Amino acid sequence: MKYVVREKMFAIGDDYWIEDERGDRAFYVDGKVMRLRDTLELKDSTGAVVAVIHKKLVSIRDAMTVERDGQVLVTVKKKRLALLREVYRAELASGEELEVRGDLIGKEYDIEYGGERLARISRRWFSLRDAYAIDVERDDADAGMLIAIAVCVDRLVEKEHADD
Repeated sequence: MKYVVREKMFAIGDDYWIEDERGDRAFYVDGKVMRLRDTLELKDSTGAVVAVIHKKLVSIRDAMTVERDGQVLVTVKKKRLALLREVYRAELASGEELEVRGDLIGKEYDIEYGGERLARISRRWFSLRDAYAIDVERDDADAGMLIAIAVCVDRLVEKEHADD
């Protein structure tokens, strides 16, 4: 299933809808303003919170966590010792690891588990600068978690390159 992310530049609180490939609203990213740390809620089309995304307050390297039902589901951060390309890793609470690799700035990258692609993030299908697709390739994959990981990577890459 493909999801389309159309970010609204300079939106108050960074709120925006993520639509499915039919154009139906599937997820809502609700940025929480006036918080000590960067916080976003990922909600489904009914308004139920699927995940809460936080920037970690204390971390050697920038990192974000994705929580579900008050429990950390995944922690996303840049992988150390990645040669030639930027690689991020998403460490699941179970200890398993997903790799995020490709052109992160241009939004042409994959989220992989054990060398198998779970999702492809791509801007190729759009002429709009602020839109990209998240193609969840496996039917049994947790789309909400993969979308939350893509949102984390997007934020972390944006912050890293804004600091340069």
